[in-house]
Amino acid sequence: MSEDIAVTKFREYLRVNTEQPKPDYHACQKFLYSLADELGITRTSHEMVPGKPIVIMTIPGVEPSLPSLIFYSHTDVVPTFKEHWTYDPCSAHKDEHGRIFARGAQDMKCVGSQYFEAIRRHFLRGKRQFRRTVHLVWGPDEEIGGRDGMGKFVDTDEFRTLNVGFALDEGLASENEARAGKFWRKCANLGLQAFEVIFTGGTGHASKFVENTAIEKLHKFMDCALAFRAKQKANLDGNPDLHDGDVTTLNITVIEGGVQTNVVPEKIVIKVDCRVALTEDFYELEKRIRGWCEDDGVTLQFRSKSTMRIVTPTTRDDPWWAALEDVLDEEGCPFTKEIFPAGTDSRYLRAKGLKAIGFSPMINTPSLLHDHNEYISESTFLRGVEIYEKLIERLADLA
Repeated sequence: MSEDIAVTKFREYLRVNTEQPKPDYHACQKFLYSLADELGITRTSHEMVPGKPIVIMTIPGVEPSLPSLIFYSHTDVVPTFKEHWTYDPCSAHKDEHGRIFARGAQDMKCVGSQYFEAIRRHFLRGKRQFRRTVHLVWGPDEEIGGRDGMGKFVDTDEFRTLNVGFALDEGLASENEARAGKFWRKCANLGLQAFEVIFTGGTGHASKFVENTAIEKLHKFMDCALAFRAKQKANLDGNPDLHDGDVTTLNITVIEGGVQTNVVPEKIVIKVDCRVALTEDFYELEKRIRGWCEDDGVTLQFRSKSTMRIVTPTTRDDPWWAALEDVLDEEGCPFTKEIFPAGTDSRYLRAKGLKAIGFSPMINTPSLLHDHNEYISESTFLRGVEIYEKLIERLADLA
């Protein structure tokens, strides 16, 4: 049985290894250029930092003075632990059930591919132009904050010439049919996004009761941090009306220190990821975290901090939202409007006053972004192409 070209090209894209921390952006750009060249789409690239290209495919509109559309996706993916995968995460293996296993299958090479394949279908039907200009934008480094990609690009003349009016970005998979992807109204939980705590103390032979150790100070910090985390989780679990993006999450993600088993470590460094809910007071939370670090020999350093509270409208009086909602209703795609529980590059667009919505058409699919054995089914992927085919046309032809 022959495979739909959309699936074939998607699997080829998945095989381009863009895994952090050493994504092969050169190979990725070459692949994306080959896609654009297949359809005769103008493509350019811009590097804010050498070796980290933003690739832009542009379909000029009939009325180019109208604000344009960005259909955005990031090209990098998070690291994998191959020993926990059934199939090689760069193989894009398709099993007998039509499930395509690869890093990026959900987050978010599927969405970028669905945009492009929707455009391919329009071109095959003979529609090679819309009322508004359409830009397919492929950005680097989103998985490590996007500062060298979209974070810098939005401040350039090249970005301003795009004349952006509205953008779509990624959402999340939904494990049932009641939520055809997740919509988000804000780049949520981006308050004190990332910080580092350094603990220093006494050292010596591990056979001794060394006083004032870094480990003791770490233990005190963890007691406070985990108690806060447990309270947030209890709030989420105790209220069925709340979703992940409605509470503040805090996780210790990296612990570094020690030299060998018989030496008490003089220094321990931890890294913490904290996503701040809209209802949380950023400054009070920062004050609380600093209180956990008041001991001598404890240093707090913020690596990424944002206090944005920018919300994209999701009401019928907004023409972008109304058009999007109409398409989903027509396609029989129930949805919920939720706060996205992570950070995406759309926060840089919102910071410039632009409207952006996140959506990934993945239903009946377990959310496996950043997890082992990430996959999307062939049928779900192709259904997403159909939805974007209609969605792109409706938005791009909006008066």
